[in-house]
Amino acid sequence: MAKKKQKNTTGAREAHSDKGGGGRRAGGTPATVALAAAGTAYTLHAYEHDPATPSYGEEAAEALGVTPDRVFKTLVADVDGELTVAVVPVAGQLDLKALASAVGGKRAAMADPAAAERTTGYVRGGISPLGQRKRLRTVLDSSASEHATICVSAGRRGLEVELSPADLAALTAAVLAPIGRG
Repeated sequence: MAKKKQKNTTGAREAHSDKGGGGRRAGGTPATVALAAAGTAYTLHAYEHDPATPSYGEEAAEALGVTPDRVFKTLVADVDGELTVAVVPVAGQLDLKALASAVGGKRAAMADPAAAERTTGYVRGGISPLGQRKRLRTVLDSSASEHATICVSAGRRGLEVELSPADLAALTAAVLAPIGRG
């Protein structure tokens, strides 16, 4: 069975195996359940979320003590009428034209937040590219491949999952493309 390492807010590590469906423990999210079911190695990072913070991603980077180029935000866009997930560094912005081009589309705009929440099953600020209610096509910014591991939302505010970009791409069937800017 594959071993996963989890990290709680005190920094203590817990090695465990969730293969076989035991991943939905206290604090489990659809994202962590998906990781456990796939047998993917990951580290879970919990931190105290401040609802007044203007940038959830930058808050996560600061709380985890990692550079913002290693923490990625999950955005949902509408590309030619089809919802599409974009995973880009929190330090930059999504280039909507590049996203459309990456999936063979013509036009892209940010999705209606209510539609994004309804389709993914997550709330804004906690949308994860993993374990979504409806699997959406996904594009991961190519800068992710510059890092051994990156952090993405684990499915709720104040909870991040750290994993390899290759594992994230494989689990979400993501296309890697330069969709971030700045």
